[in-house]
Amino acid sequence: MAGPAPATTPVLELQDVRKSFGSVAALRSGSLAVQAGSIHALIGENGAGKSTLVKIVAGVHRRDSGTFRFQGEDVDFGSTASSKAAGIAVIYQEPTLFPDLSVTENIFMGRQPLGAGRRIDRARMHEEALSLFERLGVQIDPRRPARGLSIADQQVIEIAKAISLDASLLIMDEPTAALSGVEVERLFTIARSLRDEGRGLVFISHRFDEVFALCDTVTVMRDGEYVGTNAIAETTNDELVALMVGREVAELFPKTPAPLGDVVLDVQGLSSAGTFHDVTFQVRAGEIVGLAGLVGAGRSEIARAVFGVDKYDAGTVTMNGKPVPANRPRAAIGSGIAFVAEDRRKQGLVVEESVARNVASVIRRRLTKGGLLTSGAENKAAGPWASKLEVKTNALDMAASTMSGGNQQKVVIAKWLATNPKLLIIDEPTRGIDIGTKSEVHRLLSELAGQGMAILMISSELPEVLGMADRVLVVCEGQITAELDRAEATPEKVMHAATRGASTTEEIKA
Repeated sequence: MAGPAPATTPVLELQDVRKSFGSVAALRSGSLAVQAGSIHALIGENGAGKSTLVKIVAGVHRRDSGTFRFQGEDVDFGSTASSKAAGIAVIYQEPTLFPDLSVTENIFMGRQPLGAGRRIDRARMHEEALSLFERLGVQIDPRRPARGLSIADQQVIEIAKAISLDASLLIMDEPTAALSGVEVERLFTIARSLRDEGRGLVFISHRFDEVFALCDTVTVMRDGEYVGTNAIAETTNDELVALMVGREVAELFPKTPAPLGDVVLDVQGLSSAGTFHDVTFQVRAGEIVGLAGLVGAGRSEIARAVFGVDKYDAGTVTMNGKPVPANRPRAAIGSGIAFVAEDRRKQGLVVEESVARNVASVIRRRLTKGGLLTSGAENKAAGPWASKLEVKTNALDMAASTMSGGNQQKVVIAKWLATNPKLLIIDEPTRGIDIGTKSEVHRLLSELAGQGMAILMISSELPEVLGMADRVLVVCEGQITAELDRAEATPEKVMHAATRGASTTEEIKA
């Protein structure tokens, strides 16, 4: 897939860049070459290494090794300030402006022009801001406060700031995720004008239609490594999908068939304004249903609504034929639902507390006698589950904070299994844990399904979804865009539904 060698020196050049955080290799071999006067797409699955690469360019992280050149010179930014000073600007999905300052003040923060008596020349700032917006072809009042501006207008302000700094490279990280169609087109018009001025742009997006409509070149990353680069005119949607997901499901996923029973969870027409819409699905006893999709698609929000953590505006949730009251997690637990949240440290554990106390936390009322809860009761309740999940700890009174990520995840799962649930909702079951522990967690999920438990699994790792799920529901922009049985679910079909938003399973099959 490698394209022809560029004729000119790239404005940005990264070769074989590596970055690790402890034992976790976030970037194994990142490469990217961006030409001035071009818009370069950077794509890949969640966890492909795109964000780490961008943060190195932006000065948030320093690379461990590899080549990093900007404007033909070797650089090593130690801060975001040094990256900005060199002429690099990053436009994020949700900009962080100072809400109580004016638009003009946000643009010129820290470098206001001075007039007589070394006072800030506000009239000059206002004129320059007006000139920037006229150049971008947008109408924004420079004197109004930033508070209340749309995401689209906030992004335009960040772009105006970059132009005022004469940035030669702009990186747009998922800039269209929260924009309407009209706002997207306005952003694209601005991006093309910046390209025509000779600036280099990097456009990161999961939406292939936007990549093909806007960009000149595309680089694909996978598993922290560079895969290839090609001109947009010389590639296709199918080729990009294949490059993004080019992995085989290996023995990491010890999935065994289980007989399916009656419907346990029945979700009908679940909607939450601006988050997800008309979500309908069922999970049967003994079935693992995978919720697939890209970051921001609404998968976790759907799960949180089913469990009652988040509110929803319309629809129903029933367990074994009985309604589950909305927005009442305790009632959801009583109906037989367990929920392992995405962020185990913030939402699943009290890290300062012991293993036993964490495992027993949800069933504490059941263990209390005469208004007292003893450590002995906690240990007695937690012991069998810690043993079943092979939590590697010498004592149940060890603090959860001292354990590995994999063992912490096992403690969270044990806590919920102690409630004897009929349905286990598990969000990102193996995020941030080592390969061996991943296999143990997968084996546990397979065993639980074999024992008749219904499981709803949310994962950003496509091989995990394909390797463990009996049925895959693909979520795109808050809607289920495909329902695929295990036999028909392929990386290409899932990625098509996740990036193009196909409305029916038949469209995916076609």
